[in-house]
Amino acid sequence: MNEAELPYYHTVGVGAGPANLSLAALYEEATTESLALFEKSGGPQWHPGLIFPGVSMQTSWMKDLVTLVDPRHKLTFLNYMVTEGRLFALLNSQFATIPRKEYERYIKWAARQIPNIHYSSPIDRISFGDGGFTVYSDGRALARSEHLVVGVGSRPYIPEALAGLPADRSFIADHLSDHIDTMDRSKTVAVVGGGQTGLEKVSRLLSAGFTNVLWIGRQPWFQTIDDSSTANDIYRPNYNEFLHTLSRPTRKRLVTGHRLTGDGITPGSLAGLYQQNYNGHLELGRFPATFLPGRNVDSSEVVGDDIVLHCRATEKLEEYRVGYVVVAVGREITPVPFDSELAERIDMDEDGEMIVDADYSVRWKGMNGHRIYAFNRARWSHGIQDGSLTQLPLRAAMVINSILGREVYKISDEMCQTKWS
Repeated sequence: MNEAELPYYHTVGVGAGPANLSLAALYEEATTESLALFEKSGGPQWHPGLIFPGVSMQTSWMKDLVTLVDPRHKLTFLNYMVTEGRLFALLNSQFATIPRKEYERYIKWAARQIPNIHYSSPIDRISFGDGGFTVYSDGRALARSEHLVVGVGSRPYIPEALAGLPADRSFIADHLSDHIDTMDRSKTVAVVGGGQTGLEKVSRLLSAGFTNVLWIGRQPWFQTIDDSSTANDIYRPNYNEFLHTLSRPTRKRLVTGHRLTGDGITPGSLAGLYQQNYNGHLELGRFPATFLPGRNVDSSEVVGDDIVLHCRATEKLEEYRVGYVVVAVGREITPVPFDSELAERIDMDEDGEMIVDADYSVRWKGMNGHRIYAFNRARWSHGIQDGSLTQLPLRAAMVINSILGREVYKISDEMCQTKWS
């Protein structure tokens, strides 16, 4: 099929995670222009390796795909619960935040109602030519579009110090479920990573009968998230507007200081782990999990049947011999598959990141009316919330307003008691 015969869309989104699902949901209500999403997975999903009984979201259910800008939309979480017949059961269960499994089911429910999502279509090349963008999968052109929205998200990160270890004994947190049934419960397991995911994997191991678990984190203690009212003020449009009045160095300094408003541990889950570990002590006469904050894993090696972790503590070096390592140190941004010609046109900052403007548009040369937008690529310009679920519909609404050149969705945040400048 030559390019002239390819399907042509007003907008193509690369990725069909929550960010682009929010865009597609609001897009359908805003315009008759066509939009299509291309997604590498075989169907709708959301971090399947991090979903198991007992884990919950860290954001309110009101921060779904659409509610913050269109609470009457058919794809609200509330409509999902009514449609599925579980609203009263959920309310009477009195969750502080909804189970992560419920959010995953909501995402799948919404995705089934959004047209033009093409699964099993990993985009490995994006080019630009006369008339717009072309997206390719495994060398085959799939579609062309006037505008492009990049929503490829992030991927688990394995630091160099833990790279090259045997795959059956060292794996990312997302893959623990694939290994846990065959792991030797007499062996020591190290969970490396002091955040929410690390905590959840320690808890999962204890629940599965492991009695020698090491939880290793870099920070001086396992730090909890700041979910206070004043901390949540930075997740409002009002604060985003303030950030855009500042110089880049100032924004970067402020955003760095916001880490614990989004990347910390939920206090309730930390208390639950302490209780789980205490109950283990009552059974074993010792704690089944040992908490090791303030350690950085500098290197690792295989010695016989063990993996030896070489750690740098506050004022000394330590070694830990373990049978397995679960890597939960965080995620890194997935590269955007621009071809070389298009990549050369993208304006980059001093950190080598795309420059993303206030409306989430990417600066690039020779656009001639064709726009590129990017989600989860603007931490230093839009704040820590850029990579979270808290502002999905706000971001999508800003992109739609920009693409269509008019205020389809009104975004206002005037009733704010905090004055930032």
